[in-house]
Parts: sequence; C-alpha cells; structure tokens
Amino acid sequence: MTQVQAMPATPGVPTPLPRSEPGSLHELILKSLDDDQAQELVSIPLEGKSSIADHMVIASGRSTRQVAAMAQKLAERIKQGGFGHARIEGLPAADWVLIDAGDVIVHLFRPEVRSFYNLERMWGFGDSAGTA
Repeated sequence: MTQVQAMPATPGVPTPLPRSEPGSLHELILKSLDDDQAQELVSIPLEGKSSIADHMVIASGRSTRQVAAMAQKLAERIKQGGFGHARIEGLPAADWVLIDAGDVIVHLFRPEVRSFYNLERMWGFGDSAGTA
C-alpha cells in the first residue's frame, strides 16, 4: 500500500496518517485512491478546525486522463459503498477535480497544478508563518 501522510507538524517531516475507522468513508477514499495509483496522497484532518468536512484528501495523477479516471471511479465506489452521491467539479478539464463526498473533500490534481495552488500549505494549521 502506498504511504499516505497526514499534514506534518514540522515542515519536511512526515507524520503517520490518523487512523481511519474500518468501513468509514475516509478509509474507502484512501483505499480507492491507493488502488488507482494516486501519487503524493495526503490527508488533512479538519475535524474541530472547519465545518466543511472532517477530512480533506489531496492526491495527484500523472495525467488529466488518470485524474479523470480516479475521480469517476471514486464517485462510483462512494455510491456503491452506501455513502450517497458525491458531487464532482472540474471533470471536463481534469487539471483539478474536486469531489465533495460530504464528510470528506477530495482534491485530485495534475502535479503542476497542485504545486501552483499548494493547498497543503494553505490548510496547514498551526504554521509558524501564520498561513491558514
């Protein structure tokens, strides 16, 4: 299984991913993205920090085709898992696809687009630079 990382407490030092409850939506999403060979898979816990979701998952695909395929398969697996209908934005261009699965928000990027927007830094709570 690909190593999945949570947001590091210290920049450059990976920390272990918070445990997902077996059978949870978060676990299903992480497993699906790992099965589809997502790259640089990161999970950011939002519980108690934001009301939009409990987790934000960010991953990269090697091409727009892979990003689109991962998004479509993930939405299908979420529905089959009994977690309802996931909303998908950005699928036609597939540079940055957002999947709103309720308790988990997923961002899938092409690597160049991911480095440009740098969501991990934006959502890196407790950063000494004060970014939020």
